[in-house]
This record gives sequence, structure tokens and C-alpha cells, in this order.
Amino acid sequence: MSARNLLVELFVEELPPKALKKLGESFAELLSASLKAQGLAAANAQVTSYASPRRLGVQVQGVLAQAADKSVSQKLMPVAVGLDANGQATPALLKKLAALGADAAVANQLKREGEGKNETLFLDITLAGAKLADGLQAALAETLAKLPIPKVMTYQLADGWSDVNFVRPAHGLVALHGSEVVPVSVLGLAAGRETLGHRFEARTNPVVLKDADSYARQLREEGAVIASFAERRDEIMHQLAAAAAKHGLKPIEDDALLDEVTALVERPNVLAGQFEETFLEVPQECLILTMKANQKYFPLLDANGKLTNKFLIVSNIAPADPSAVIGGNERVVRPRLADAKFFFDQDRRKTLESRVPGLSKVVYHNKLGTQGERVERVMAIARAIGEKLGSEELAMQADRAALLAKADLLTDMVGEFPELQGIMGRYYAQHDGLGDAVAFAIEDHYKPRFAGDELPRNDVGVCVALADKLETLAGLFGIGQVPTGDKDPFALRRHALGVLRILIEKSLPLRLFDLVNIAFAAFPKGLLGDAHTDVEIFMFERLGGMMREQGYTANEVEAVLCMNPTRIDLVPLQLLAVRAFSKLPEAESLAAANKRVGNILKKVEGGVPTAIEPALFKEPAETALFQSLGEIKPRADAAFESGDYSASLQALAALKAPVDAFFDHVMVNADDPALKANRLALLGRLHQTMNRVADLAKLAA
Repeated sequence: MSARNLLVELFVEELPPKALKKLGESFAELLSASLKAQGLAAANAQVTSYASPRRLGVQVQGVLAQAADKSVSQKLMPVAVGLDANGQATPALLKKLAALGADAAVANQLKREGEGKNETLFLDITLAGAKLADGLQAALAETLAKLPIPKVMTYQLADGWSDVNFVRPAHGLVALHGSEVVPVSVLGLAAGRETLGHRFEARTNPVVLKDADSYARQLREEGAVIASFAERRDEIMHQLAAAAAKHGLKPIEDDALLDEVTALVERPNVLAGQFEETFLEVPQECLILTMKANQKYFPLLDANGKLTNKFLIVSNIAPADPSAVIGGNERVVRPRLADAKFFFDQDRRKTLESRVPGLSKVVYHNKLGTQGERVERVMAIARAIGEKLGSEELAMQADRAALLAKADLLTDMVGEFPELQGIMGRYYAQHDGLGDAVAFAIEDHYKPRFAGDELPRNDVGVCVALADKLETLAGLFGIGQVPTGDKDPFALRRHALGVLRILIEKSLPLRLFDLVNIAFAAFPKGLLGDAHTDVEIFMFERLGGMMREQGYTANEVEAVLCMNPTRIDLVPLQLLAVRAFSKLPEAESLAAANKRVGNILKKVEGGVPTAIEPALFKEPAETALFQSLGEIKPRADAAFESGDYSASLQALAALKAPVDAFFDHVMVNADDPALKANRLALLGRLHQTMNRVADLAKLAA
């Protein structure tokens, strides 16, 4: 059967730019997967996705006009139902065969599988392969039903009666198998070979496609459209870099903005504009955000990363004289920048501290009170953390920064651009004459905001960032707002990971148990339920996931975390020590022995004895293990106390021979109670010595 390339395009009104990339990828993946599942395309067939502001398309290589016939074994029914006592077909079986288009004569040719009551009849039949028109029709229906459409739109078809649902009204459908139109229809449209190019710059409109392979070339040459999202994105990146280089500058890097702009233009043309330098008196974060968010411009930075008064426009038209386009964009951006300057000037007329009382009128959570009440809790937690980290001065600065950390929520600039919260607080704090320690802490207390984000840059910021996140965790867990499945509306997982990253990467000597207690103590009595343990478990679950993502095995992580380490900052060191220990030749034997010891001690009733009487030893192996422990335990304990976990674990390697000998020659559960208790005490000391850094039994295969 002939195999030719297949091209499908759905021509629509302008698609949502932030959703276009995903829509294009999904359209190609879903439609090609359906064709492959029906045998119309090979499993490894090459698939090319196309997505522009007004089209979703896909090309699948090597698509058959009809899929190959397929032999299948059709399950019918139990033998007891299909055949009577004489082995003849029952009416039920004959009806089933007729429904499958099989002659009653095949009843004697059926296969039997299974035994007794489970014996079942099967019919071997050959199913005709799907024809492309039928298969593509099914694939289109399945694809449109599964597309990740952010918001469905209902619109009326040309007949004036029928309604259909799609992301945007569709106006054209192309389906070409080679050069032949595949007779399919969808959304009230019948497939053809015509599509539309650029609204203003197409050389010919409509573009009549010759075949599936000429689609991208014809659209580019005749329709002035780069159909491929990836190619259009690369072209924009190339033009941005070239335009910036002419001025000795570089465009701001923003993948989300680049994707959005790629989804707004069909043939990109990058132009440079500029604004008055007086606007640069406004914090560059404000100017950058207003240019990106409102105008989709790419601000230009100098070699030091400082904003300049130049920006790049990605236009969808390429006139011979671009001055009108540039001038229009410069006129449009000027009021936006003027608004930002106005907000900045107005906000600085009031100090941050004067805004703090207003937070008592802003609801934080209906069960947890206002932002003002929340600020008081964060202050108490930050102050306590500052005291634990070492100085009254740090505690006072943390208290001050926590007081002002949320004040910028009431400024005009943050009201217009919520993304600037914290950042504007820093600028306003500096304007108010506060030191950098407090000002930077106000900005940094939201950090880390996402995976890979930087941490607070000073100790004051560390205190307030921890306090802010711990207050959120304690408060929301305390009222039962716990994440479930993939739902985490208050980003508690992110808050927990932020706390863990700060503790680990800043090497803070703080106990998690103490931090959780401090957080809950900041709330009025009776406001929260007792969720201390729930928060700690939640934190350890996040810590386990974090460590596994860093390459540690599940057994290594479990070996350390099952010990409930109090110092989170030491966990990575413990894991490194466990990994180094597991590579020792003695590790496997010691891990297995440790597991055996643990199982023995678990069965002891009334607690494991602690007193060891050497005079009661009867076997040389007992004495040898006792003496080895006497030599090794002090070294291992000293290394552990000094934080040298690798040395502590590696000291245990010398225990392999005496431990093996002990289990080879000593009966722990002796008949003599005194002898049994003495041997259990010896194993108890061995177990305690081996499991200070981690539970080595978790490493046993």
C-alpha cells in the first residue's frame, strides 16, 4: 500500500498566545499518536509540528492510504454458555458470531482456552485495516477532544443553527495525503487544499497547497508566514541578538516572553526603539516589567546588566520605512513608563513604616486574621531565629525587617505590579534611610521563590525568609489546609523546600523541631490545632525528595532520614558518608548483620539490657567483639561528635570480622537468662555504635 506524507492544518482566528506552544505540540502529538495506533503510520514515523497565531498543523511522514489487515483472536464467551451438552452452538453463540459478520459454520472452528469453568471460546478473525479517511476522521475527533484548551469558546456555524466548541472559531481545514485531499470534516469544515497567509504581506491569498511536502515552503514564500513555532522562535532570537549588537547591548533573557511573542507574530521583524533617559530614574525592575508585561518589548541592558533607554520591538510587519512602526511603539510605551514614574514618586511620599497600620485592614485568611496580625507573628518568629543564630543585634534587625516586609503591599506600584512585592519594599526602605541589611531582607524574604532561585543575601534576610515560610506552614497546617495530591493552592511544598534549602545551603545550626515549635508558639492559643508532627513529617518528605533529586538512592536517603536527624544542614554530610561507606568491601556484610541485630533486639521484651559483664563471656567470639567495640566505639563516637561522619562510619569496617565470628559461634538466645541478657546487652551496644550516622540496615539488599 502506498505511503505518502500527510499534512493536516486547522486554520483559526488568533489563538491565545500563552497557550499556543502547548496547543501546537499537543495537536501534533495527539493526531500522530492516533494514526500510529490505527496502523496508518509507523511507530517511528517522523512528526513535524506547526503552530502560528492563526493555525495548528502537523505533518506525519509515511502515512498509508489503508492500514494493513490485522489478525486478532476475538474472545467470545465461556464454553458453557456457547455450546450445549452435545457440543453444538447455542443461540447466544450464533447471535455473537452474526454480530461479528461470521458464518455459523465457523462455530466448529473456534478455539478453546482455559480449563473447567474458565474455559472460553475464541474466534480467530482478520480485521480489515482502517482506511485513511476513516482513520483521520477518528484521529481528528479524538485530538480536538483532548487538546489542552485553556478556555472553550462556543460559536455558531455558517448555517445559522449549529453551535460548536473550540478554543477560537475555525475557518479552514487542510488535509493532504501527498497531493490528494483526504475527505474529512471537523468543526463544520470540509477539508481542502487552501489556506491563508499573512493578513497584510502575503504574496498570494489564499495559498493553494500543491502537496503535503510544500506546506512550509509555500507558506513562507507565498504567504509570508513561518509556520513552525520553533523556526519562528529561532528567527526572533537571531534578530534580537543582531539588533542589540548594533548598539553594543544585549536583550533581556526571558523564555516566557519569547514564547509569547513567537505566538503573536507570523513573520517577525525586530525593530529598535527608545524612550527618554529621565525614566531611568525609576527602578529598572519597574520599567522592565511594564515593557514586558504590557507591551511585549525586550528591554536592552548594558554590559553590567543595567537597563538602558533602548528596547526591541518584535513587529509582525516589515514595511520599507519602519519609522512609523517605531514611532508608534515609542508613543505607546511613554505613558506606561510615565505611570510607573508617577507611582514611584507618589509611593515615596509616605514611609514604609507609616503604611504598617494599614495592614490590619487587609485580610490574610479568614481563619488566620489580617496581614497585620500575620506580620506580628512573623516578627516573633524572626526575632527568635535571630537570637538562636547568635546576637541580639541580629534579632533586632530581623524584627525591624519583618515589621516592614509586607508594607509595600499597600503601595501603588505593587498594586499595579504584584510581581514587584519585596523589590519595591527594598527601594522604599533605602529611600527611608534604612540600612542595606534591613532593605535587602525586605526584598529577599520571599526567596527562594522557585527551584534554583537565589537565597537571601544576608543573615537578616535569612531570619525573615525562614520566619515567613514557617509561619505559613504552621498556620495553614494548623487549620487543616494541607496539600492533597497535585493540589497545593498555598504553595506549601514550595515554602517547605525554601526552608530546607536555606537551612542546608546556609549551613544553619538550627534544629527543625525547635523551628516548628517557635512557629506554632507565635500564634494565639486555641487558634490552631496541634499539627507540629504533621509539619515535621511534611518537611522530611520534601527533604527526601530533594535528596533523591540530587542523586542519592532511596535506600541511602531512608537510612539517614529514618533516624529523624535534628540538624537538617548536616543531612547532606551524612548522606555523603553513607555513600562512601556503602562502597567499602565490608559494607554489605555489616549492613546485613546490622539488620539481623535490629530484628533480634525488636523481639526483646521489657527493654534491651545495657550492663555488659565480661566475666559472663563463654565464647572467644564474645570477648573478641567486646574488645573490638571497646577500641572502635570511642573512635567512631569522637568522629561523629566532631561532624566527621565518613570517618565515623569507616571506623566500623574493622567490626566485620568480629561480628561475623559472633554470629557464627554464639547463640544469643541462650537458656541461661543471665548469659542471654549479657549477649543482648553486647548486641545493643553494637547496634548503638553502628547506627549513629544512619540506620545501616536500610542498606541491606
